[in-house]
Amino acid sequence: MDQKPMTEKESLEVIQQMIFAAKVEQKDDGKGWIVWGWLIFVASVFTVLNISFEWQTSTFFFWNMFGSITIIFFIIQFVVYLFGKRSSRVKTYTKDLFDKLNFGFFLSLMLIILSINLGVPPTKGFALLLGLYGFWILIYGAVLNFKPSVIGAYITWAFALASLFVTDFMWTMVLHAGAVMAGYIIPGHLANIEFNKLNKEAIKQGV
Repeated sequence: MDQKPMTEKESLEVIQQMIFAAKVEQKDDGKGWIVWGWLIFVASVFTVLNISFEWQTSTFFFWNMFGSITIIFFIIQFVVYLFGKRSSRVKTYTKDLFDKLNFGFFLSLMLIILSINLGVPPTKGFALLLGLYGFWILIYGAVLNFKPSVIGAYITWAFALASLFVTDFMWTMVLHAGAVMAGYIIPGHLANIEFNKLNKEAIKQGV
């Protein structure tokens, strides 16, 4: 059966739909940045309050809580990966790059956390964590061409540099909270707004 050739208008509509689909595919919804950003921010702020008002005997009580949540999350993700229904979506170059980036980031993160537990001063260890955050944020922002993340990365590095000269752990946590707000939370919410707006436009285009 012969297929009816597309008109010029139909061809343009198909091209527009493909462009919008590609744009949506290459955008981050920002939810990961928002969730992890607020968790780290809360852990930092509550640590400041804990030091100020001596709520708990352990300075790292709220960071230990954050670590427990992180472990539970990754166990759930691992179980879902093993037994959940696999997505049939085509794996893109960007997705593959981010998967490798995430693996490298979390491996580096674990090494820094281990070094803190083995004797690196927490004031310096958390400064190194901020340096790692900045690198991660910059790569994401550059690959997705998302300027708020690129700006956030440089601000995060500025906080990391300042943290190197701080000797009071309470102020280390204050700087940590500020860096996460600038690098994770604000860009995350902006990315989410842009992603939702783009999705609405894509729906209008019939993608």
